Amino acid sequence: MSDEFTLGGCNPSDCASCGGGCSSNSGCDPIENHKTITLTMEDDTEVECAVLTVFPVDAKEYIALLPLDENGQNQSGEVYLYTFARTENGDPMLSNIESDEEYAKAAVAFDTVLQNAKDQMGQID
Repeated sequence: MSDEFTLGGCNPSDCASCGGGCSSNSGCDPIENHKTITLTMEDDTEVECAVLTVFPVDAKEYIALLPLDENGQNQSGEVYLYTFARTENGDPMLSNIESDEEYAKAAVAFDTVLQNAKDQMGQID
């Protein structure tokens, strides 16, 4: 996977360009205000992914992405986890999780995020 991606056709450093209802004056966060991103994989294929969440583990942040098919659906239930950071300009940057130990920590934290979301939904019903 490349460290570069696009946010639903937006320029990440200029929220006003996307028409997503955010503005740079309102403290816009391109990741949090967009529902999908396009990943460019190592073989140059592009995969549209739904942004599920950005979450912390220890001193790092991670992002959980749900790969979508051409119909905007996910049939496999597979989720991609990546390290999430920002460049000096504030642009989002993804990188692969390098070790199995780090991936396991991120996966456990993501499972906790999911469980907390399920618990909150149960309280709303």
